[in-house]
Amino acid sequence: MRLVSVTSGKGGVGKTNISANLGIALSQLGYRVVLFDADLGLANLDVVLGANAEYSLHHALDGNMCLGDVIANGPGGIRFLSGGSGVSKLINVSRKRLQNFLLELSQLETSTDVLIFDTGAGVDQRVLTFLRAADEVLIVVTPDPASIADAYATIKVLLRNKKNANIQILMNQVEHERQAEVIYRKLNDIAGHFLEANLSYTGSIRHDSEIVPFIRARHPFVTADPRLRASKDIVMVAKTIAKRTSVYEDSQPLISRLEEAFGIIHAHDPAQTAA
Repeated sequence: MRLVSVTSGKGGVGKTNISANLGIALSQLGYRVVLFDADLGLANLDVVLGANAEYSLHHALDGNMCLGDVIANGPGGIRFLSGGSGVSKLINVSRKRLQNFLLELSQLETSTDVLIFDTGAGVDQRVLTFLRAADEVLIVVTPDPASIADAYATIKVLLRNKKNANIQILMNQVEHERQAEVIYRKLNDIAGHFLEANLSYTGSIRHDSEIVPFIRARHPFVTADPRLRASKDIVMVAKTIAKRTSVYEDSQPLISRLEEAFGIIHAHDPAQTAA
C-alpha cells in the first residue's frame, strides 16, 4: 500500500479538490483507493466528494468501532475516511489507542493499493506528522507568488523533519504546461541550491472555469465531465503516479514507519529499554 500525502504551502490552491479527483482517477485506472481526510482546519473532503459519511475518524478513535467500519464508500469506486474532530484527537490520543489505530491503518494493506492523506496547508506539526508518514508528498502549487513562497517554506521544514522525503510538485491553475514547467524548474533550482534537494515534477492542471459549477454542486469534475481540460489533466497526473513503483520498497514494515512518523518508540528500541 502506497501512502501519498497531498498538501500545500497555503490554503485556497485547490488541494482537497485535487485529492478527491486524483483518488477517483486512480480508481478508474484499477487501483483500490482510500482517501483519508487529515485536514484539521477544514475537514471537508466529504463535501467535495458529495458523499455523506455516517461515521468519522472520531468514532474509530473512541474504541467502539474498528477503522474498517467507519470508512465510507465514495464516488468513482473510492472509499474515504471522514476526519471531523478526529484529526485533532488523533494527535493527542493516548499512546495505546494510537498504537491500536495505526495497526488498524496498516492492515488496510490487504484491501488498498493507495492511501491518500488530504492534509491541511502549512507547516503545523500535525500536518508534518502525515507528511512524514507518506511515501510521497504531493505539494500543490499555483502561479501565485505567495503559493510558490509558501510551498518552498513547506519543503524546507519537511526536509528538516525527514531528510529523504520524496517530494513531488503538482502545479495547479496554470495557463499552459510551459508555465508550469518554468515555475517548477525555478522552485527546484532554489531547493537544490539552498536545501540540496531534488524535487520531482508530477504534472499540471490547467485553469478551467468550467469545473466551477461542478465544484459548487459537490460533484467531482473528473466524473462529471471527463472531456474538461482539468479532467484530462488530473487523469494524466494519475497515470504519472501510477507509473511509479506500485509497492514502496522500504526495509521497515508499514506499521513501523507509521509509528515512527507519529512519534511512537518501538518496544524493541534500545533507547526505550534503557529508559
